[in-house]
Amino acid sequence: MIVLDGKIASQSIKENLKTDVSAIIKHGKRPPHLAAILVGNNGASETYVASKVKNCEEIGFQSTLIRLEDTVEESKLLETIQQLNNNKAVDGILVQLPLPKHISEQKVIETINPQKDVDGFHPVNIGKLVQGLETFIPATPYGIMLMLEYFNIETKGKHAVVIGRSNIVGRPMSILLSSNIKRGNCTVTICHSHTPNLSEICLQADIIVAALGKPEFVKANMVKQGAVVIDVGITRVADTTAKKGFRIKGDVAYNEVATKTTAITPVPGGVGLMTIAGLLKNTLQAYMNNE
Repeated sequence: MIVLDGKIASQSIKENLKTDVSAIIKHGKRPPHLAAILVGNNGASETYVASKVKNCEEIGFQSTLIRLEDTVEESKLLETIQQLNNNKAVDGILVQLPLPKHISEQKVIETINPQKDVDGFHPVNIGKLVQGLETFIPATPYGIMLMLEYFNIETKGKHAVVIGRSNIVGRPMSILLSSNIKRGNCTVTICHSHTPNLSEICLQADIIVAALGKPEFVKANMVKQGAVVIDVGITRVADTTAKKGFRIKGDVAYNEVATKTTAITPVPGGVGLMTIAGLLKNTLQAYMNNE
């Protein structure tokens, strides 16, 4: 059984990016610039954004973090995004989700210039993804594809089951795995909350991608021997015995499922780190397009 270690795979990608950035600076050009907007002080969002900023610094990217109160008016947030759209020195823009309920996430996503949408959520970029055109791939699915490539996981002709149909992970993941690309060519089944016989469908899968946000939902009796399991879930579960008062759980019951797999991602230390790697690669591509 192979542990698909996101730390190892992401570090390899970051080293390559660091080399690219060094070459850019040696030619007398500015480094790529990622701007992040954080609304409010959600603990998980704070952690994610801090990690993104830290990773930018590690590889030599410039990063800007803009903090707004959770009471900020939607119009003010959209105005801030437009300012970044118009700033030629900013290559990539991300707005950390989730947002307060009074702000339309869809309106925010659509306000970001598609050429700076390094999260890959804009309808223009999703449309290009569906048509197989070059575009920014949503960071988490992109990171998963990079992980499959790094660990040389065979996908061609395999049956992949994706649990979850969000626009952030499930839908784009199903498109990528079914596409005629290096780590695609799967037969894909998408499952969700209205899927009958979910366990039986999962038992047919050579590859399971669990992205539904329910801690330890996927049990050993849902996984066939020799499957590859990709756990996208990251949920804080209260635990008084833990130093921070909580533990991070994935969507897969790792300890009981791991023994049945040929490869599995841990949580934490798996897909989350690859999401940042995908974001950084998108930012470099935005920079190259911009320059």
